[in-house]
Amino acid sequence: MQYKIAVIKGDGIGPEIVEASTKVLGVIGEKYGHQFDLTNVLAGGAAIDACGTPLPQETVDICKASDAVLLGAMGGPKWDHLAGDKRPEAGLLGIRKALGLFANLRPAILFEELRDASPLKPEIIGDGMDILTVRELTGDVYFGEKKRDGDEYASDLMNYSRMEIERIARVGFESAMKRGKKLHCVDKANVLETSRLWRKIVTEVAANYPEVAVEYLYVDNAAMQLVINPKQFDVILTGNLFGDILSDESSMLTGSIGMLPSASLGEGTFGMYEPIHGSAPDIAGEDKANPIATILSVVMLLRYSLNLEAEAAAIEGAVKKTLAQGWRTGDIAVPGETVIGCIEMGNKVIENLA
Repeated sequence: MQYKIAVIKGDGIGPEIVEASTKVLGVIGEKYGHQFDLTNVLAGGAAIDACGTPLPQETVDICKASDAVLLGAMGGPKWDHLAGDKRPEAGLLGIRKALGLFANLRPAILFEELRDASPLKPEIIGDGMDILTVRELTGDVYFGEKKRDGDEYASDLMNYSRMEIERIARVGFESAMKRGKKLHCVDKANVLETSRLWRKIVTEVAANYPEVAVEYLYVDNAAMQLVINPKQFDVILTGNLFGDILSDESSMLTGSIGMLPSASLGEGTFGMYEPIHGSAPDIAGEDKANPIATILSVVMLLRYSLNLEAEAAAIEGAVKKTLAQGWRTGDIAVPGETVIGCIEMGNKVIENLA
């Protein structure tokens, strides 16, 4: 089979982690008889430098003509002086909106081999954790009307429509049906009207999924519960802002943000796949980055967009075997463990695909 993949290497460590991951994708293609046609396109800071805009139209067109998109990372202090709509992050928000990607799936899985890297006590972690955050991606304060009056006043409008809440709720419940049939809806309904609408509509959607146990939590309590008892969570359904924050928190419970992939999906099988971490410009070009989050994003790409389950499982197994062999990048190493670089970590995963 032949597949078209648009690749946005991005900024900072993005090119390094994407390079390691596309090598893995190439090997899996050879092993299973697939051809992955990769087309590099620009977005974020790299696009600003080359084209003067964080999201060239050519990038949008090529992505739309592809089966999926693989993204490294965007942003960095180099572009912090630019106006908000000119910064790299505007490219990220813009590409999600242009491609109709409204559902962000962020799994946080603690590998048994990395239990010592988690900041939580063993008695809290137990035998591991597996949490899926389902985050709405195209609404909330990130896309609401923005106002600024010099240095005296600023506002960001938080808004949601019934349609936006219903469609992400369905994704959350469908995900729960495939997992532990337990869903936590996280909001701030004691204060925010948007959250009160969330609760009402999620409750309506829940009626279509009687097998799923639903609980409602305020976001501040949810943040606390993730630290106190993360094992109580299976699927967390929440809005754009709260999902951004909570998924980063849950990622650190696994030992490192460098371990967590994500999928951004729309109505069909098309999606954009990226690690949840940033561009880490402080270590860019030093071969210190952890490519595993991006490699696992390739796993999600194979699984969700291309329906290649055996190939996805093979890479997952190779990652787990690599960790079991004791190979660590600096972010997941504990004292006494040997640290390797981004390139070598990618190569170790490839060796374990054999």
